Amino acid sequence: MEMEDTPNPSLSSRGWHSRGYLPHFESSVVIQSVTYRLADALPKEVIERFRQELEGHEKHDQELRQRIEAWQDAGHGSCALKASAHAKIVIEAWQHFDSSRYHLHAWVVMPNHVHLLVQMIPPHTLNDAIESWKRFTATRINQLMARSGRLWQEDYWDRYIRDDNHYRATVAYIHENPVKAGLVGRAEDWPWSSAAAGARHSDAASF
Repeated sequence: MEMEDTPNPSLSSRGWHSRGYLPHFESSVVIQSVTYRLADALPKEVIERFRQELEGHEKHDQELRQRIEAWQDAGHGSCALKASAHAKIVIEAWQHFDSSRYHLHAWVVMPNHVHLLVQMIPPHTLNDAIESWKRFTATRINQLMARSGRLWQEDYWDRYIRDDNHYRATVAYIHENPVKAGLVGRAEDWPWSSAAAGARHSDAASF
């Protein structure tokens, strides 16, 4: 496997930046929760409809996030990652540079989106890692599907982990996502997850 992951010198080692409509926090000293989805998993018009419906809502951001999560878990779009061969490509791409360019703590491949918990190793950046994962997996999966065009949505969502409680809650959320979506009865029964793979992660992290 050959993947590109060239650090971007324009990004600071710690701080906020934006690649589009979402803000991102770039740092090598924090563990980050990351979500990105297939291009057809959540159309822009759906997000815009949610925003309009929630305009003036007291807990706008929280409610918007919950609606997006529910839409994703409902299995909209092509759900190309439901195919075992495609999910395996995504996981192998993540694992390729694990412990050399970043540390993976937890992950799951859902039918139309992915979640992972990761900490970058300097000088490598989260932004460059995600671009590399998307580029590599899109090429491989498109080849298997005999298709062309954009596979992944352009941007991604990330949140840095505040403390041990937040870490444990995020690991649980990632592992329980297939259960919440009604795909399996137990987290460890979903084959495309660190819960099933027995990946190295602790119940708490050092902060």
